[in-house]
Amino acid sequence: MTRIRDGQAREECGTDMEEKVKMRKKKWAVVLLAAAAALLLRVGSQEEQEVVVACVTGVAENEVSDPASEQEQGIRQDNADNPIDHEEQMRVALTFDDGPHPVYTPRLLDGLKARGVHASFFMVGENAAANPELVERIYEEGHLIGNHTYSHQQLTTLSEEAATQELTKTQEVLEQITGEWPLYVRPPFGSWNRELEGEVSMLPVLWSVDSLDWTTTNTAEIVRRVVTQVKEDDIILMHDYYASSVEAALQVVDQLQTAGFTFVTADELIVE
Repeated sequence: MTRIRDGQAREECGTDMEEKVKMRKKKWAVVLLAAAAALLLRVGSQEEQEVVVACVTGVAENEVSDPASEQEQGIRQDNADNPIDHEEQMRVALTFDDGPHPVYTPRLLDGLKARGVHASFFMVGENAAANPELVERIYEEGHLIGNHTYSHQQLTTLSEEAATQELTKTQEVLEQITGEWPLYVRPPFGSWNRELEGEVSMLPVLWSVDSLDWTTTNTAEIVRRVVTQVKEDDIILMHDYYASSVEAALQVVDQLQTAGFTFVTADELIVE
């Protein structure tokens, strides 16, 4: 599949794409205002929250064990058949950037399905275009799909026109596959220009717990970093682009479910 490439030349947005973006500005205006207000309240209420600038390069891809055994799947299927009441549980959102990956994303989806968990996937457009069947599977299995630019560009270093193109090109890819225009964007490196919200009609979703899973292939270290920080209503940042990340993510789910947490998609924590 196509790996993330910085500095790649881009095609100019066509008139049809520009018109489609304009049409959606009015459609999502009210939703964006309400969601933005809720997000500001959430960020303001967590004094300890930090936005961490993340990098996505330099991690070797190692092997990961096969999906859970039949016995484990039976236990986790019981969780799927008996969903937890979100109103009575500590909620947390598990989010994944950079995919979909043709090998690791399916493994992750298998594990999440066995555990009855929905997550949020912020996709790089060129990876989504290369793996449309995975985008469709993610959508059909009830996960939230968001935008992570077309080629993982830091938006604040681009002109407004180039930044808009990075986002709208990905929107077009995702809409063509799922039939829906995503409302949420995870800006690479956490760098966002609020003026873009009006241009692209999307709300930025950052994070409050960074697994830093791109820095190591040590699964235990990734798991420890997450479970020792997480608290109610946190948004966890991980990636579905590395084998160690996928293995760590499923262990995080197991440990946090045992601790009484329930997993929701990121929009459930932002818009209520």
